[in-house]
Amino acid sequence: MANMTITLKKSLVGRLDKHIATAHSLGLKKINDVTVQPDNAQTRGKVHQIGYLLEVVEEA
Repeated sequence: MANMTITLKKSLVGRLDKHIATAHSLGLKKINDVTVQPDNAQTRGKVHQIGYLLEVVEEA
């Protein structure tokens, strides 16, 4: 199964509470935090919601 490497590139300060909660559910708390998540519908939905804060690299 493919994975996604997700990096938080912008601060969570002043963002909507839902967006902060989504970032925390991905394991991202501070700028430049990196997590590897499975490439599935749930993860893609989270990335879609807060994509403006993230850098995503898809791995094969």
